[in-house]
Amino acid sequence: MNKLRLNSDYFFKLSPDLLCIAGFDGFFKRINPAVSNLLGYTEEELMSRPIDDFIHPSDQNITSQYRENIKKGNPLLNYENRYIKKNGEIVWLAWTSMPLNDESLVYAIAKDITHKKKLEEERNALLANLSVMNKKLKDLSFTTSHDLRGPVNNLFGILHLLDTSEIKNPETLHLIELLKTTSEKLEVKMNRHLDALSENAKVSVKIEDVSLTEVLKSVQDSIATLIDNSKVIFQVDFTAFQTISFNKDYLESIFLNLITNSIKYARPDTLPIISIQSKMVNEVKRLVFIDNGIGFNKDEVKDRIFGLSQTFNTRPESKGIGLYLVHTHMTNLGGHISVESKINEGTEFTLSFKN
Repeated sequence: MNKLRLNSDYFFKLSPDLLCIAGFDGFFKRINPAVSNLLGYTEEELMSRPIDDFIHPSDQNITSQYRENIKKGNPLLNYENRYIKKNGEIVWLAWTSMPLNDESLVYAIAKDITHKKKLEEERNALLANLSVMNKKLKDLSFTTSHDLRGPVNNLFGILHLLDTSEIKNPETLHLIELLKTTSEKLEVKMNRHLDALSENAKVSVKIEDVSLTEVLKSVQDSIATLIDNSKVIFQVDFTAFQTISFNKDYLESIFLNLITNSIKYARPDTLPIISIQSKMVNEVKRLVFIDNGIGFNKDEVKDRIFGLSQTFNTRPESKGIGLYLVHTHMTNLGGHISVESKINEGTEFTLSFKN
């Protein structure tokens, strides 16, 4: 019996969890070293003062209520409350307490869950910020689309009223037709966007087999002047696969942002080259966009590359939205995007699509 008691005392002292015996009078009767080590008080200090003195003031009333319930013979399982350490720090403890009514004692064990609580707080703060950010983005998108619709419709109307019969210059006629085509596409996209954002619309993402060639051509047509002025060279290879099960609008947005980014950040002394390839890797469909632009230091940028409003240069046209949209489109549909880059050696984006 003495040996068994010696072993139990040994276990009591070595346990990393907080073990204690408390009386119905609200004082500790026995504690193991883990309690003192965590709270920073000596054993004498902890046992000479009411337990409530160490509990966070905001948790004292509810803890007292649970304590009264324990006195009625009801065990307490996984109860969480805050204690204040001697140095003023706050720790979260999760308690399991069993009453021994005949002796007016409570046997309790607690685990330090402070790290878990901090992670929960950070996650909740992040979710709250994301909710606010998403609302602001939706409001901004709705306002921008709504405010632009009038001028675009006006431009569209003027272009169709324009009498081109007296215009003989083929290049001028071509530019006018290009303006008409671009304004028509812009009007369609804005109206579709407004319908999706309207308060009573049911937002749904349509998944279909999308032609990569058609998406690329549509994007190239929409920025034809930018492509001509930049003299960009496209190297396209869609032989691995030519269609992808995805949302067409999302894919057009991805192509548009990656292509315009490559043109925007081209090296001034080199003609821009954009390579777009489809690849099959372990039965996963991938699109790889490679350019020969100015690149960036990936070690400095790290995970911020896809963050909202994250810019890594001083150019006024950089708003930090394009890559955020690309990342959002991919992840919303279960895909993944990664990036590799070196300064003055270009950038490579790899888009992996959900099977």
